[in-house]
Amino acid sequence: MPIEVGVWKLGEKATRLATTKLAEEARLEDYIAGDASLVRDDLWIVGRQVATDHGGFIDLLAMDPRGNLIVLELKRDRTPREVVAQVLDYASWVKHLGRFEIEGIFEAYRRKTGHGAPRQTFDEAFVERFGGQVPEVLNESHELIVVAASLDNSTERIIEYVGEYGVPVNAVFFRVFTDGDHSYLTRAWLQDPADAQTKTEEVQARQKGKEPWNGNDFYVSFGGRDWEDAREFGFVSAGGGRWYSRTLEQLAPGNRIFVHIPGKGYAGVGEVVDAAVPIEHFQVVASDGSSMPISEAKLRSKGILKDLGNPEKTEVLVRVHWLRTVNEPEAIWEQGLFANQNTVCKLRSKFTVERLSERFGLSTQG
Repeated sequence: MPIEVGVWKLGEKATRLATTKLAEEARLEDYIAGDASLVRDDLWIVGRQVATDHGGFIDLLAMDPRGNLIVLELKRDRTPREVVAQVLDYASWVKHLGRFEIEGIFEAYRRKTGHGAPRQTFDEAFVERFGGQVPEVLNESHELIVVAASLDNSTERIIEYVGEYGVPVNAVFFRVFTDGDHSYLTRAWLQDPADAQTKTEEVQARQKGKEPWNGNDFYVSFGGRDWEDAREFGFVSAGGGRWYSRTLEQLAPGNRIFVHIPGKGYAGVGEVVDAAVPIEHFQVVASDGSSMPISEAKLRSKGILKDLGNPEKTEVLVRVHWLRTVNEPEAIWEQGLFANQNTVCKLRSKFTVERLSERFGLSTQG
């Protein structure tokens, strides 16, 4: 069941605001097209009312920083069976889209709506939205999201059922609260996006016969940050939005992490000491042996402090005891080693664990 949201106005006493449905879900589509972070802060709209080869039209087609596609389909007044069947039909078409087709969809959307600068290429727009580089391979996987002004029990049951079989589908619903002439929009997920993604990946890994996870080793991508600061003060981190930092929450004390610097290689292996915390709560040891906030430490780069105080984008840190590290120019890379754009994911590659353990002089036991 999605979390029920209530809003209270504070005064001499707490007064609960009235709730109403959106007059029409088409307006919700307009809102999301204008600001995809209403759904999730990692989304970028690349197409609207996208015609499929099957005769349907996808309400909104989005992309995430990994280059994967997300189908956003509004429930409107359709029955649960109709809307879920429709979104699954769209998925059967979306999964075959390659770079050429995706760029064509984006270009048509840009020309029609004026989104992006004139003559801006897909790659330029991607970098403007997410930074970094455009992934070499687009649409390695996809997600399906049913968007609704309200959710009924039948829709929930169907979505949860297909999710148990590895279908990457979730639902999000919006509710409007009113206070005089003012209206406020709230959002609730049927399933937490991070939990849903983890469950889907686990099911799909079993279905595809992927290597089993050893229960302890994780891959960590550490890009755009100062590696020497991380080595000295004992941490890995991510920020700029919850989508980037939320996977750090998978790490628990005792887990072993293999840290990969994009474009360089593996630069360190460590053991997690503490769970993830916002940078405001991360303490380091000062020269006199006392504790102090890392924001007061002599960092080589202040980049991790840029969103200090912003709860939506603040850097999130995980304390690490380093077992082995190397300088960034000496990072280890060879053909066959695992690499991924997720900040954190389970490291299933036995070859990667064994080769890195050998190169770093560690036991292969996680």
